[in-house]
Amino acid sequence: MYIKRILLLIALLGLVGGGLFAYYVYQTVFSPNTNFDSESTVLIIPTGTTYPKLKTLIHPLLKDPFGFDKIADKKGYIKNIKAGRYILKQGLNNNEIIGVLRSKNTPIQLSFNNQDRLEDLAGRISKQIEADSISLIKVFKDETFVKENEFTEDTALAMYIPNKYEFFWNTSAVQFRERMLKEYNRFWNKVRRAKAKEIGLSPTEVVVVASIVQKETAKVDERPRVAGVYLNRYNNGWRLDADPTVIYAIKKHRGDWEAVIKRVLYKDLELDSPYNTYKYGGLPPGPIAMPDISSIDAVLNYEKHEYYFFVANVENFGYHKFAKTIAQHNRNKKQYVNWINKQGVKR
Repeated sequence: MYIKRILLLIALLGLVGGGLFAYYVYQTVFSPNTNFDSESTVLIIPTGTTYPKLKTLIHPLLKDPFGFDKIADKKGYIKNIKAGRYILKQGLNNNEIIGVLRSKNTPIQLSFNNQDRLEDLAGRISKQIEADSISLIKVFKDETFVKENEFTEDTALAMYIPNKYEFFWNTSAVQFRERMLKEYNRFWNKVRRAKAKEIGLSPTEVVVVASIVQKETAKVDERPRVAGVYLNRYNNGWRLDADPTVIYAIKKHRGDWEAVIKRVLYKDLELDSPYNTYKYGGLPPGPIAMPDISSIDAVLNYEKHEYYFFVANVENFGYHKFAKTIAQHNRNKKQYVNWINKQGVKR
């Protein structure tokens, strides 16, 4: 009788212990384990992150960090950490959290435009993905890559088409560059290449002209007309006489890319630079900025007209007055010069 009671007690203790263990397992695996008030939070895991480092990132987001560690170990996640950007939703349990970290690297919407140099582009991109600006500029200027894809150091910026793109945060510099090459080739499809050939320019030359158009006017609806002026000059063997190229040449000569130059002076026109289109004929060696797609398409579909000159329209700011003859242009220019002098703009 006594032995039966002992066995019954052991059995009862086993059931209680098993129940408590099952309850603990259930709580550890399936109970909510998030510790933030917002609906969701973003967890960034850098490439090469070890589990001790991951703990410093994820523990503040968890109610029971040590319970998570146990489940992560049991499920083999500790030895298989994946870099990326992960969105953790409020109320996830440990099992669900690990599921997210294993397979739900969430892409970002990366965007860039109006970068004047590769260095500027590298800085802009490094703020959006894991690759830093040093590694980006290194691959952007890689001589072998540039040459193999028929660019030069001066024209390499033309390969990067400004837009919004979907990328994983943990994209490397090389991966970013390779994707941009694919996007460049996708952008320059048969239709655009045919239009470029029709107007006697290569895709890169189109981008060079578009970069000047971009700097000349912020008005998208005016860009085809401005493009028409420059192509009229170019096709008739005139120098482009584009102020933005002189400003670029000054900045490049000084090594001061932050300089603000509101007015081009006559002495500036004498600067000996291949980018000075007042001094040298043809197109400059490369784009002076990253043109919008609207500027590129404005060149490909430029307005056919007989204008050869234009100057800022002080009666309709942002737009320009166009002229067919130098006499007409000088009258328009006089109005602009009088206005800018009244503003006290000397440089």
